Amino acid sequence: MVPNITRGSRTYGLLAYLYGPGRRDEHVDPHLIASWDGYAPDPGRDPAASLKQLQTVLDMRVDQRGKRRALKKHVWHCSLRTDPGDRPLSTEEWAEAARRVVAAAGIAPDGDPDGCRWVAVRHAEDHVHIAATIVRGDLLKADIEHDFRRAQAECRKIEKEWGLRRLNPGDGTAAKEPTNREKHKATRLGREDTSRQLLRDAVRQALAGATDEEEFFARLETAGVLVQRKAGPSGDVLGYSVAVVGEHDSDGKPVLFGGYKLAPDLTLPRIRQRLAVPLEERADEERQPQGVDRTPGRRSAPARARFAASNAVDEAIDVLDGEDDAAAAGIITDTGEVLDALAGTALPAQKAQLLAAARAYERASRSHIRAASAETRSVRSAARQILAGGYTTNKAPDATAAATLLAALLLLVIASSRWHAERGHRQQAAAARATAEHLRAAYRQAATRPMAALRQRGRQLPRPVRERQEQALRRVVPGEAGRRLLAEPEFDALAAVLAEAEAAGHDPQALLERARSWRELGSADSVSAVLTWRVRRLADLPVPTRTQPPVRAAAPGRADATPPPATAAPISTTASDAPRRR
Repeated sequence: MVPNITRGSRTYGLLAYLYGPGRRDEHVDPHLIASWDGYAPDPGRDPAASLKQLQTVLDMRVDQRGKRRALKKHVWHCSLRTDPGDRPLSTEEWAEAARRVVAAAGIAPDGDPDGCRWVAVRHAEDHVHIAATIVRGDLLKADIEHDFRRAQAECRKIEKEWGLRRLNPGDGTAAKEPTNREKHKATRLGREDTSRQLLRDAVRQALAGATDEEEFFARLETAGVLVQRKAGPSGDVLGYSVAVVGEHDSDGKPVLFGGYKLAPDLTLPRIRQRLAVPLEERADEERQPQGVDRTPGRRSAPARARFAASNAVDEAIDVLDGEDDAAAAGIITDTGEVLDALAGTALPAQKAQLLAAARAYERASRSHIRAASAETRSVRSAARQILAGGYTTNKAPDATAAATLLAALLLLVIASSRWHAERGHRQQAAAARATAEHLRAAYRQAATRPMAALRQRGRQLPRPVRERQEQALRRVVPGEAGRRLLAEPEFDALAAVLAEAEAAGHDPQALLERARSWRELGSADSVSAVLTWRVRRLADLPVPTRTQPPVRAAAPGRADATPPPATAAPISTTASDAPRRR
């Protein structure tokens, strides 16, 4: 059961909406089901009652308080909605739920004769509305501090007692949801997303990897967002608001959203805290293994950025397994920037899933555990590198780099979900699990062609070469765990990569041990697939091409046989993706 609380200043306007047809004629048989004393007039089913009468009795204490002590917003509105999978509640059950919520929220505490006046109106099967005025019988303002949190807690009790779906309790760190008015406006304009959601995405993508405040605002303006900065008497910027260009209210003014209206961590002070942490300054080349070929031009800028980001993500997993909660919270926050950067630079085929992943993870990136202000943030730096690398393409190197990063990110997000769950952050853990599902879909889309090509190469390996890779795996992963890996379909791809690395002069066993040292493999859908991408990255192998031959059997005691000419399945079959001859 979900409570949604808002405040207003027009009692009659709220009642007119509740008893009216709705914005799309969705209100059916609106009628009163409960009230503060059980005798309030019901304009829905009593022909002798009117909206004006109901407004008058609800506003009686407000009027008695007088204009000198008038409250700016004296109307309290709460909608209660059940989950779509819940059983229908009876009128009596909805009435009881309304009484319990107004008592818990401080509107009309149990046994208090001076409680506020309220009514519950029902006009649909799955929800009920509570309208109240917040002036008590003693003419004092009701104590409704933390009303939403208290209403949520009461709804969790009702769910447990009545056998309804038990939702995750909130902790006050969730972003503000779009209002019904905003949703209807988006529908009217033919948009899938509300202005609030579009602006939230734009602000997050502008913040991802930004080095300072000016760069953040510049990115926003470049993205086509209207930005207004709020300056104090000294000229210092105290806050900011954003709006969709061309969107105006009834007075012709831009519809502005301040940072806090988008999300708690998008206020200017919180943004400044994040920007105060310097980015990791190590160059991409320093992240690569020593002694490998770094032929210029082998990889595109998007591919280089994604391979470098994969290193940072894999290293970050260990932080979540440690005991430093502040450092872990910092990693989780920065992971959101990587997702935002990917959503802003992805292929159209992957963009929808990556944008959905970034939006879902937005909830997982915040908790009451304060993130550490480390001297360096390699994960934030990875987000910056992704943005600097630009848009990815359908070409084989970019597809392989995208699959490598998505496989690593998926494990990090799963680790984030477990970290939140262990600390009782149920909403954040659920958000991370939802993010993982979107990342799985994006990974499958990115990895299909590269993995198919590698599997085919693995099946074409000479038997002696194949057996050496199997033996290397058995030594690194002995027993039943190793047998399971050998049985995975993706082991063909892993064998191909190990053989390629062996031919390039690497020790397959050493590569496997290093790839396995990065933890969280137990959460992978396919351990072989994860090891494939990690080994390829550690060995800095070139992307397979149409002209790249399979590995032949090495002479006894040698691990660097020269591959003869042969054919390999291309990763990309489009004309624009035709591989270059090396």
